[in-house]
Order: sequence, then structure tokens, then C-alpha cells
Amino acid sequence: MSGASRLRGFGASVFVEMTELANRTGAVNLGQGFPDSDGPPELLAAARDAIAAGHNQYPPVSGVPVLRAAVAEDRAARYGTEYDPARDIVVTTGATAGIAAAVLAHCEPGDGVLVFEPGYDSYAANIAMAGGVARPVRLDPGPSGFSFDPADLRAATGRGTRLLIFNSPHNPTGKVFTDAELALIAEHCVAHDLIVITDEVHEHLVFDGRKSRSLAEWPGMPERTLVVSGAGKTFSVTGWKVGWVCGPADLVDPVRTAHQYLTFNSGTAFQVAVAHGLRELGPWVDGLRADLQDRRDLLAAGLAGVGLDVLPSEGTYFLQTDIRSWGHTDDLAFCRDLAPRGVVAVPTSVFYLGEPLRTLARFTFCKRVEVLTAAIEALRADTARRR
Repeated sequence: MSGASRLRGFGASVFVEMTELANRTGAVNLGQGFPDSDGPPELLAAARDAIAAGHNQYPPVSGVPVLRAAVAEDRAARYGTEYDPARDIVVTTGATAGIAAAVLAHCEPGDGVLVFEPGYDSYAANIAMAGGVARPVRLDPGPSGFSFDPADLRAATGRGTRLLIFNSPHNPTGKVFTDAELALIAEHCVAHDLIVITDEVHEHLVFDGRKSRSLAEWPGMPERTLVVSGAGKTFSVTGWKVGWVCGPADLVDPVRTAHQYLTFNSGTAFQVAVAHGLRELGPWVDGLRADLQDRRDLLAAGLAGVGLDVLPSEGTYFLQTDIRSWGHTDDLAFCRDLAPRGVVAVPTSVFYLGEPLRTLARFTFCKRVEVLTAAIEALRADTARRR
């Protein structure tokens, strides 16, 4: 027997294969994007204190009030967007569940959903589960990073297009969309009356003096935008799975309903701790951003030093390499060949909904400096042996 047809093609991800390759070969795993060190000690202590204080039963379906209030304060302070904690915010079991609930809440069978590609792999599965039709818009790599052609955005927005899933800072490319690009996208969404789900989980992790911006800031967007973010990337606690969705009550209410019947809610003590983090631990997050920028530079220089063309990374945990610089045109074959050389990466083609580009591979730099250094040294030694 097989499962529902809408989920065919969404089996075990390439991350499983790459992790197994790393385990089998002893290679340094720079494929999957999660930190290998814990978040701020004060945040971890706040979680322990919350457990000791008895925050161990079901939270409210919308999330604990103190976290919703902290999220509203944070969004107002950094973006100037105002949300009522009681009506406009729902806490979710991680941002991934928040995105899934938002898609299920607002996508009717047959609705078109715009997605920039390559994109986070859960988007396509969410669209399929809702019975929607993915309409990809290509991000093309170039010397200055990734960009899109506005004509492609217009062409993808056919009749029946209802939603845009948008992600900046962008996984897997490391792109941070410019103000000009955000303004153009916002105007397009208003003109076509689209509901927007904007994935901002890497919002604090932007480099080189850039400022993270939200599509919800632009004229005509607050009333049509669901902003999704979370604590995992911000505080290096990806296993806590605390996310949230913010937006106008008429858009958030259906999300709350969908999430209620997915997981209801979870992590009461973690929610209490994250509220403390949002209010008190801004300096730690600033330090994390600076540290990640240094680690990005370390890995980029190391990869360039062994002859790989490295594309700019403006945010997130990730950078992309053009594997043609090593004579490869198949990213999966490249990653399989790379593991015995001492490093595991992820083929970028797995992040496409349409016809994939197969000449890119994604590396993560959210690992400890000694891990990144070991990866670079392994590639240098292998390169020297092959000369």
C-alpha cells in the first residue's frame, strides 16, 4: 500500500543520506544547519527555572501570554509593526509548524502559491498537503549573489494565485532581499491581492551591517501578511521548537485553528524562557551575529583556497559554492564525491520545486571554529594529495 498521492515524492530527504555519508566516512558534516553549541546560559537557566516553577502542563492554544507580549514588543521595537498579543499572535511548535498551519489555513485545493526557488524544502510539502499548486520564481546566482527577474514573478502569478511564501534572510542561498526588491514584491502582492506568509527565522542573522527588514513594513502589507519567526536560530536552541505567527486577527484566527489540530501547542517552560530571552538577551544575539559573520568568512576563505567559487552570503547559516569550479555539473555526485575527501555538503538541487539548477552545493558555517577549521584542513590535505 502507498500513501496519499499528494505526498508522493516527499520521502526521506537528502539530509539523511548526507548524514549517513558523514558517519560512514568520518567526514566533517557541514550539511545540516543546526549549531553544535548551546544558546546563552541565562536562557537555559530560565528554562530550568520555569520547569521548577511548575510551567509543565499544556500552554494555552495561542501560547503563554508572556511570550506573546514579548513577541509583540520585539516586533514593534525593531520593525514598527503593531500586533495585539491577545488576538494577532499565535505561538507554534517551531516556525516550520507555523508555516504549515498558515498554508493549511489559507490555501484552498487548486490555489496557486508563489515560492522563490531554491527554497526551504518544507514549503513544497506544505503546499502539496493543502492541495495547492506551487508556482516557482527562480533566484539566479551571479557574482554579486542571487537575484530574480520581476518578469518571472509576474509570469508565475496566473489566475487563481492566492498566496506567496517568502523567505528573507533566505535559506538556502544566504540572500537578504534589498529594500528595492521588497518594495517591488510588496507592490506585486497588493496589486494581485495575495496573502503573504513570510518566513523570517533568520531575521537576526544578517551580516556586514545590514538591517533585517520585514515585508509587513511596506504599505498595503500589514493587512495581508503573516510573519513567521522563532527562537531556534535566534538563540541557538533549535531543539526547543518555539515559533510564532503574527498578523491581523482575521488571518491569524484560521492559523490558530489549524495549529490547534496539528499539535495544539507545546513547550510551556521553553515559551516562558524565550520571553525572557527576547526581552533581556539582545546583546548575546548581537554577539552571535558577529561570531557567525567571522565563521562565514573563515569557511568562505577556506573553500576559496581549495579552488571553489564561493557566492556571497549576506545572512543565515549558509553559503553556496559553484561546483563547476571543480569541474562538476551534478551537485549530488559532487557531494557524494566530497565526503571521502573529508567534508559533507548538501546538493542545492533538492531545494527546487521546478527544474533544478545542479551546479551549486550548500555549506553551513554555524559550527564551532575548530570544526570549520578541521573541514578546511581536510580539503586542503586532499587537494594537495591530488596535485
